[in-house]
Amino acid sequence: MRRAVARKAMRDHDISQRRACRLVGADPKTVRRDKPPDNPEVREEMKAIASKRRRFGYRRIGVLLERKGMIMNQKKLYRLYTEEKLGVRRRRGRKRARGSRTPMPVALRPGERWSLDFVSDTFGASAARQWFVYKP
Repeated sequence: MRRAVARKAMRDHDISQRRACRLVGADPKTVRRDKPPDNPEVREEMKAIASKRRRFGYRRIGVLLERKGMIMNQKKLYRLYTEEKLGVRRRRGRKRARGSRTPMPVALRPGERWSLDFVSDTFGASAARQWFVYKP
């Protein structure tokens, strides 16, 4: 925005670049430097690769573009990748069983239902002891 205003002031009012940048509050280096050209053919190729290979990130797409002769900086590749919103979508977690569990049926006779339990205890300063217990 400031770059365009500074260039317009230089063109319309015939003032120097330094003075125009000081008036607008822009850095002279940004006014001097032209905006890099946009690469529509690279963007289209990135979209085509990403539509075929959904799990490919920007680095793997960059390798495929290099094989096709489109060599570019990693930063520029990442910028184009994010501007096109081609990020790899996160995988969802495993689906778990829904609903309530059925209550355990009541035992009609002794010994019909068994449970397992772990019990641990320490005796003074000695090591902990653990037992595996069946509960009838």
